[in-house]
Amino acid sequence: MMADEKTPEATPETTAAPEAAAATEMPAAEAATTEAAPADAAPADAPKQGRGRGRGGNNDNRGGGRGRGGRDGNRRGKREEEDDGIIEKLVHINRVSKTVKGGKRFGFAALVVVGDGQGRVGFGKGKAREVPEAITKATAAARKKMIRVALKEGRTLHHDGNGRFGAGKVTVRTAPPGTGIIAGGPMRAVFESLGVSDVVTKSVGSSNPYNMIRATFDALTDQTSPKSVAQRRGKKVADLLGRGGQVSEAEAEADAAAIVE
Repeated sequence: MMADEKTPEATPETTAAPEAAAATEMPAAEAATTEAAPADAAPADAPKQGRGRGRGGNNDNRGGGRGRGGRDGNRRGKREEEDDGIIEKLVHINRVSKTVKGGKRFGFAALVVVGDGQGRVGFGKGKAREVPEAITKATAAARKKMIRVALKEGRTLHHDGNGRFGAGKVTVRTAPPGTGIIAGGPMRAVFESLGVSDVVTKSVGSSNPYNMIRATFDALTDQTSPKSVAQRRGKKVADLLGRGGQVSEAEAEADAAAIVE
């Protein structure tokens, strides 16, 4: 009996003590794992940063989108070479529509005048479904049909002239320095592109820009210079400018030397 009294009996408190100890040890282990997790997670994040840098590197290489910029620059350079010294003026855009089963289909017609400002000028027209494409076609057509016009002193026409196309009639006259371009609408675009700074014009009849420009070109193609007339007649320019003895030979020679086509 005495031995039995010395042996402790298993009570709920004694059985719960080991479980509590285990419970207290488990959170500590979990805490240790949670504390160690960031260190272990660091290598997992490293590849992401590397990928991000890699993408950034790709973007930098793209930003070697300098290559793209270089291509664009080359294209612009080519465009500038094509447009070197060429003046382009949009004169008129006409919109037309065609009624189809699904509705209306629109198209555009552009009239463009081009010139180098030094005696060459041309015009063209283009048709397309979009305005920019129509302008591009008209510009290309105008460049192919440029004509040369003889200019006096590089600023005005050598003589007066008349032009006609259909119902359009125009009159062009030479003018002294400081007169300016007295012309309206399509005719002004022609003379600005041609490089004329002093001219007086008058349009009678049709106000259709196509007819006005064609009539203006008809008048410009009839322009001649004293040098071309002298070559055709086998004479000197001074002989033509002598005006039947009204001007001295010295003045005629000076006028002939001052003529610039």
